Amino acid sequence: MTETIERTSLQALHIGGPTLRFRYGGLTWLTDPTFDAPGDYPGPVTLHKLNGPAVPVEQVGPVDVVLLSHDQHADNLDNSGRELLASVGTVLSTPEAAGRLNGVRGLANWETVTVGAVTVTAVPALHGPEGCEPVTGVVTGFVLQAAGEPTVYVSGDNASVDLVGAIAERFGRIDVAILFVGAANPGRFGDTDVTLNARTAVQAAARLGEAVIVPVHGEGWAHFTETLEHLARTFEYAGRAGQLRIPPLGQEIGV
Repeated sequence: MTETIERTSLQALHIGGPTLRFRYGGLTWLTDPTFDAPGDYPGPVTLHKLNGPAVPVEQVGPVDVVLLSHDQHADNLDNSGRELLASVGTVLSTPEAAGRLNGVRGLANWETVTVGAVTVTAVPALHGPEGCEPVTGVVTGFVLQAAGEPTVYVSGDNASVDLVGAIAERFGRIDVAILFVGAANPGRFGDTDVTLNARTAVQAAARLGEAVIVPVHGEGWAHFTETLEHLARTFEYAGRAGQLRIPPLGQEIGV
């Protein structure tokens, strides 16, 4: 795994939940912005936010690009996150999100766009079991590529190991994979999780070869049913502890 680690060069700051700020290709990127204080979000299922951000929105600094998995759920885009979008030059998400939010560019699966020196490809994601879209909506992931930079995969709220495998096969090599984990389960599909759990995250890591795995979306909300500690233990038992980099909340690190 030495070669892979040498090719990674992300400076990443985990703000909480799915929200990760990282530097890449001379730009500052942010995944699924969530900056509200703890509270409840009524809907078909009420979501309960347990923790506020490790870094308040006013201390995040300028953001060049937001990678928005989807806009339908408060644990991926809350009220403060929506306000932040207005100050960001480029917001990439699904075509459906672009139809609902001003200033969002929607990308279909495998569609690419160039931002600065970075090529961004939208990749498939499945927010639950097969056929879940009428319930959970359409979501997306992203792959980032640039000369002299690692290839980075951002899974978004994806629960499908097979889709991870298809993405890895298509791109040939993923150096860093930012996986949304936590076994999110608001109960809409019984015991079936709508994001990766520890077991399926290990399976996804195996499909990704020697990619460095950076897990987010594992704390801060009541419907995240597995902790990052459990994830780390599961990776250790699977012999993949060296592949995992859990970013500490509120502390910028290199991965």
